[in-house]
Amino acid sequence: MPDGKPDMTRAWNFSAGPAALPEAVLRRAQAELLEWNGARASVMEVSHRGKAFEAMAARAEQDLRDLLAIPANYAVLFLQGGATQHFAQIPMNLCADGQRADYVVTGHWGEKAVTEAAVYSRPHVAASSATSNYTSIPPRESWDLDAHAAYVHITTNETIHGVEFPAIPDTGGVPLIADMSSDILSRPLDVSRFGVIYAGAQKNIGPSGLVVMIVREDLLQRTPRPLPKIFRYAEHAAAHSMLNTPNTWGWHLAGLTFRWLKEQGGPAEMERRNRAKADLLYGVIDGSGGFYKNPVEPAVRSRMNVPFTLHDPSLDAVFLRESEDAGLLALKGHRAVGGMRASIYNATPLEAVRALCDFMADFAKRHG
Repeated sequence: MPDGKPDMTRAWNFSAGPAALPEAVLRRAQAELLEWNGARASVMEVSHRGKAFEAMAARAEQDLRDLLAIPANYAVLFLQGGATQHFAQIPMNLCADGQRADYVVTGHWGEKAVTEAAVYSRPHVAASSATSNYTSIPPRESWDLDAHAAYVHITTNETIHGVEFPAIPDTGGVPLIADMSSDILSRPLDVSRFGVIYAGAQKNIGPSGLVVMIVREDLLQRTPRPLPKIFRYAEHAAAHSMLNTPNTWGWHLAGLTFRWLKEQGGPAEMERRNRAKADLLYGVIDGSGGFYKNPVEPAVRSRMNVPFTLHDPSLDAVFLRESEDAGLLALKGHRAVGGMRASIYNATPLEAVRALCDFMADFAKRHG
């Protein structure tokens, strides 16, 4: 097993999720694993009701509020599970039986959100880019929205198809609900434009098993149906995310990541770095003379997930084998689209993308 020494064989990780975490965060967690914060025990072993854990939780929330300039009238929740759970839980909390909720579908995860919402609401696909194989985003003026809908739901970044909203759409007086699992904290954000933001932690926040939610407080007052307390967001908010025993390890790692982000310069600096990484990688793809291709319309290409294909699919296995041998991990594309995918979240340094680009250029030279 790796022992933390400089000669470990840690490689560049391009996994879509669970994804790379900042190395500084991992080293801090490693150093504190057995004895955390003077408690003479691990953070995973202390009570979540104790003062030390409560202080850590409060700091994590405040750091996130600082990073995203979250207004005071929004609750921040650190819940167990993942974003997929909330495909169902959001309509459970925000929609009456049979009430319309509008969905803009730009990929696989938007499709899943619609399917799960159908149990508790009447989801209406207000716009979809399925006919383009999810390589575009329908223009805002084409969306079929209802001013009386419970909400409008979008997936701001589709990890499988590599499509990202370049700007926040205007939905008028209807609350905008956003699954931001894969691009939260990657750029500055006007939280006040949203009713709910939710994000699985395992891409830009921390380890899997934690979901972070930012909920406008007036929406917590909706009570469209009887629900057990454990499913009601208002109950979690009232209990400061400790209605039940939380994911203490995930919450702690999220807090360390938020501190790291603040030290790095916050979302504005992340946006600068992410643009540089994405520009470099797309430049190699577009400049390869057709050896590599990315099908997404340039205006909506993701800065987080870059899918690409090789001109000859018979080379896919060779590319994956040689890239892994070169210390470049998890580049296989999702089965829904095939090919390759490089996920280059906040924690992925520019050096990793340069190493990938150098490998791709060399591979094309040898196999073109």
